[in-house]
Amino acid sequence: MLYIMRHGKTDWNVRQKLQGRTDIPLNEEGRRMARAAGEKYSKVHFDICYCSPLLRAKETAELFLTGRDVPVVTDDRLMEMSFGVCEGVENYFHNPDSPIDPLFRDPVHYEAVEGGESFAELFARTGSFLREVVEPQLKEGKDILVIGHGAMNCSIICQVKGLDLAHFWDQGIENCRLFEL
Repeated sequence: MLYIMRHGKTDWNVRQKLQGRTDIPLNEEGRRMARAAGEKYSKVHFDICYCSPLLRAKETAELFLTGRDVPVVTDDRLMEMSFGVCEGVENYFHNPDSPIDPLFRDPVHYEAVEGGESFAELFARTGSFLREVVEPQLKEGKDILVIGHGAMNCSIICQVKGLDLAHFWDQGIENCRLFEL
């Protein structure tokens, strides 16, 4: 079985700042969320956990899996989507004039901002992770946990479920909620 989880909250989540690849740690609420999720999902079996190398995902994985003998392996292909020059922008959900706005409101027509990543690039790297890492282990009957980020997780969900880009955000995952695929 394949499971996905989004990292716990950060100060930038609270301030509605676009994080992307900026390496922001969990805040105390995020740490509590990860520990609480660990208790809530303690009966769910995982053979291995793959996570983004960004601090907020690694810390979530470590706290979530405390006391369990589950290896945590980082993979650069699980980093959050790069939002280039828009990383650090506040209130990005409330600014229709921002170049990042189509990413959230009309993903089909989103064009990568300067220094940012396109959906094609995001899907290529997460798709290679699915083909090269996840699929072989699922065939072996392994239970796999992926801990990552909002856009990155949505790209995996879209590929596994065969959803098109228009439905990219439909399965959005809340912080520290376990999603079974």
